[in-house]
Amino acid sequence: MATKNGKATTVKKIFSRQTSVSINIKADVSILWTLLTNSNDYPRWNSTVVSIKGSIEKESKIELVSTLDPKRVFKLKVKEFNPDQLLSWGDAMGTREFIIQRITNNESNFTMTEQIGGPLFPLFASFIPSFDESFETFAADLKKEAETITKLK
Repeated sequence: MATKNGKATTVKKIFSRQTSVSINIKADVSILWTLLTNSNDYPRWNSTVVSIKGSIEKESKIELVSTLDPKRVFKLKVKEFNPDQLLSWGDAMGTREFIIQRITNNESNFTMTEQIGGPLFPLFASFIPSFDESFETFAADLKKEAETITKLK
C-alpha cells in the first residue's frame, strides 16, 4: 500500500510487479476526476504523458504515449469508470488504477497503482523501467494542477 506522501512504492514478485503512489490534494474529487478523464488535456498538465488519443470513458479504447518509452504506443482499454471515485485502464499485461477518495469538500486523496505481470513476466521484467519516479511526478503534477484550479475558483 502506498504511503500518502507522494512517494512511490514498488513490490516485485517473480510473476508481477506493483507500483503505487498516494497523495493528499487540496481539491474536490470532481476536479481530479475531470483532469484524469480529459485525454486531450493530459500533455498540458502531466509531464509524464506525451499524448493520449481517444476518449477516457467506460469501455473505450485509448492510445497512450508515455515519457518512459516515447517510441511505444500503449493500446489500452478503459476497464473501470466510476465517476469521482475509480478509473482503470490496461491491456493483457497490466492494469493501472486511479482511486479518488473525498477527505473533505476541498481535500481528496489520490492513489495510483499499476500491476503488471503474467506467466511470461520473468522473461521481460528486466527490460521494463522502474515506474517510481514517473508515478511520483504524475501525482505531483496532478496535485499542482488541481490545487491551482481550486485557487482560481
